[in-house]
Amino acid sequence: MMNLSKNQFGLWVLVLLFAACACVAAIDEVNPVLRPPKGAQTAIVVFEDLQCPQCRRVAPILEQASKTYKIPLVRHDFPLPMHNWSYDAAVMARYFDASSKALGNEFRDYIFSNQLEINPKNLRGYAEKFASEHKVDFPFVVDPQGKYAAEVNADRDQGKAIKLEHTPTVYIVSSRHPERPYVEMKDASQLYSLIDAMMKE
Repeated sequence: MMNLSKNQFGLWVLVLLFAACACVAAIDEVNPVLRPPKGAQTAIVVFEDLQCPQCRRVAPILEQASKTYKIPLVRHDFPLPMHNWSYDAAVMARYFDASSKALGNEFRDYIFSNQLEINPKNLRGYAEKFASEHKVDFPFVVDPQGKYAAEVNADRDQGKAIKLEHTPTVYIVSSRHPERPYVEMKDASQLYSLIDAMMKE
């Protein structure tokens, strides 16, 4: 056996500790946004823009997959700068989220279903109609403190942190595979096979 001086032994302990920390850091490096919500092992995570035509087409496919597999669908706002009403629509969705997350998501789907008719001038009218149908007040100033805008900005910042470039960006995330905790869906036709793969032990 090697004879180590006290100093050399201390150095070895430091090296081993550093290696262990590096392993833990590698696991922790996954952005929290790419992890399933508490209580779930697998989830679908989408970054969407309410004015994006492809987001409109993909939304019902994601919702159906979420119901089929009984896994959460986590929706994030990622309004793109070239769209002239998507940011305001996202802020309005956050207003409805404050009543309930289900209502906020219903509003997002309502906006998608009317997307082709919506413009910056009539967006508020659509929101008022939705609020009236759901017996929810819709104030003249939706976000006086800037709270909902801050939530949309936080989502957008999270998207930028994981180098998002387009919408929709869809991930299947799972805690079952520490070495590969998420995979991006490149095409809607591969959604179910990706979920199957990520749900396997």
